[in-house]
Amino acid sequence: MRNLIDIVDFSVQELKELMDTACDIDLHPEKYSERCKGKKLATLFFEPSTRTRLSFEAAMLELGGSVIGFSDASSSSAAKGESVADTAKVISCYADIIAMRHPKEGAPYVASKNATIPVINAGDGGHCHPTQTLADLLTIYRQKGKIEGITVGFCGDLKYGRTVHSLIAALARYNNINIVLISPNELKIPDYIKEEILDKNSMPYLETTSLEEAMPKLDVLYMTRVQRERFDDPKVYERLKNSYILTLDKLETAKKDMCILHPLPRVNEISVAVDKDERACYFKQVLNGKLMRMALILKLLAEKDACQDKDEKNLVVNKICCNNPRCITSVEQELDNIFKLTDKKNGIYRCIYCENQSIKKEID
Repeated sequence: MRNLIDIVDFSVQELKELMDTACDIDLHPEKYSERCKGKKLATLFFEPSTRTRLSFEAAMLELGGSVIGFSDASSSSAAKGESVADTAKVISCYADIIAMRHPKEGAPYVASKNATIPVINAGDGGHCHPTQTLADLLTIYRQKGKIEGITVGFCGDLKYGRTVHSLIAALARYNNINIVLISPNELKIPDYIKEEILDKNSMPYLETTSLEEAMPKLDVLYMTRVQRERFDDPKVYERLKNSYILTLDKLETAKKDMCILHPLPRVNEISVAVDKDERACYFKQVLNGKLMRMALILKLLAEKDACQDKDEKNLVVNKICCNNPRCITSVEQELDNIFKLTDKKNGIYRCIYCENQSIKKEID
């Protein structure tokens, strides 16, 4: 079954095709108004969302389909203790496609392994958010006229920012991309992103704590909020929440055609005065997100019968528990703890659910 769990599930060519479809939908919406007539999208949102959930719902409705689902775990059978695996099996009897958001990293992957219909990851904890990346890519493409040959700065929460992780993974497959990572030391990009994406793809990157120093170099500035819900210690959040605030004064050294992105919602990391600046593109991202989700739904439903099981020849099944408390394996019952070998010499494995790679034990 074809799903979208991680942005790298789709090739660069497939991403281009999705962008082309999205642009065509924008130009000719009437051509697509009944393409999903008789189809149902199930939105399974186990944590709060406004933009992503409504974007999926609007996308399906504008394609002529219908929507069922829930917007809070407390209103689902999860409140009674039902597993993600069982939920996926049940919903497969009611709908044609699933969009799932979950606070536990790897939950949509578990759903995809148990559902008999396509599953879309609408965000899993601090792991990744591939459909936001689709919106990001289309916005960059429409604003810059290209994706290759640009310098992209990521600012704010790079540790827990799943939108950042997904976009970096996508950009790593394009040519001549330079990355600037702007964050406080406590919120730096995870090591596995640097080792397995940036370093592995020989992608130039710079880490800095200064937004002002980075600003003149950037073609795209991707702002993020410091996410209260990802912190176990509220005191740490309070100390870091105002680390970076983008104002008109700080934009004085920026390129005149720089593109400012933000996955939203914002708190105070972008001054509302910036909204009127022609470089502010975050509300254009919202529209592009709906268009790309429309294109994605069409693609996955069209490929529903052309099942292509993921090649797992490099995966190793073992009984070591993932030590990431935010991983779905910490709550889901009877899951195989599957780790992918990332460093044979040192016996390092990475959890395929949440990508935690602190496991350093040889497997018999």
